Amino acid sequence: MAEKARDIRRRIQTVESTKKITNAMQLIAASRIAKAQARAERARPFARAIGEMIEMLAGEAKSSPLLAERDPVTNVGLIVLTGDRGLAGAYNSNVLKEAQRVAERQRQAGRTAMVTSVGRKGANFFKFRQVPLAAGFSGMSDKPTYADAKTIAKDIIDNYVSGELDLVMIAYTEFLSAAVQRARVAQILPVPKTESDDKKTSGDPSAVFEFEPEPDQLLDALLPRYVETKIYGALLESSTSEHASRMRAMKSATDKAEELIKSYQLRANKARQSEITNEIADIVGATEALSGKK
Repeated sequence: MAEKARDIRRRIQTVESTKKITNAMQLIAASRIAKAQARAERARPFARAIGEMIEMLAGEAKSSPLLAERDPVTNVGLIVLTGDRGLAGAYNSNVLKEAQRVAERQRQAGRTAMVTSVGRKGANFFKFRQVPLAAGFSGMSDKPTYADAKTIAKDIIDNYVSGELDLVMIAYTEFLSAAVQRARVAQILPVPKTESDDKKTSGDPSAVFEFEPEPDQLLDALLPRYVETKIYGALLESSTSEHASRMRAMKSATDKAEELIKSYQLRANKARQSEITNEIADIVGATEALSGKK
């Protein structure tokens, strides 16, 4: 059955409505990228400073439960950062695939992977696959705050100190540019050893510091802040990456809508021409029939 021009015009109107939505979402995501990137850049100096302070304290302190490496490692905590919403291209699927690979490697090593989901997309993903969650958080992917990171860090630190977790990693999306984002996994607990030990053995001169209060007390106060800062940085990187991925996805959808509209317009013109041809044929046929009767 031949297509009717009015049916195709209805499709064009539907696609045009969708195009307006995707274009608006593209503009909103583009406006949020700069703000999210600025927040991430403002957080980096503090992260570097607290990291340097921990480097100095680690060599002077006797011990800390957040620095001690455990052997054997039985339970591994995996924090997975995803978005609360979709329509962001491969943003969610890429980090979830990376998290799955890490969890599978831990299971092959005889360890138990305990997943903490941040974002509704991640929670739904693991729920669908019947993967039990150690904890779940949502409502913070669009504009994360330090309080959000503190909430996640408290839960993780408590489980690590109590011995429920022997190793903690975080899977997030690293923002490299508006066009490039990369899913990666980083260790959070125990706090990874820095280059301070290498500096001590290399023979290079180093400054001598006096600490007040004692290094152990300072380290116990700073290490939780360090974990919170690492999680906060990952949240900001993921948020920026989500906005960039959504902007690209919506731009692609808008471009596809424009192509589809052009295609439908050609089909509508052909259908209209066909209808006009049929109408002319009917008129000619009716005229000839009337002439024959006379």
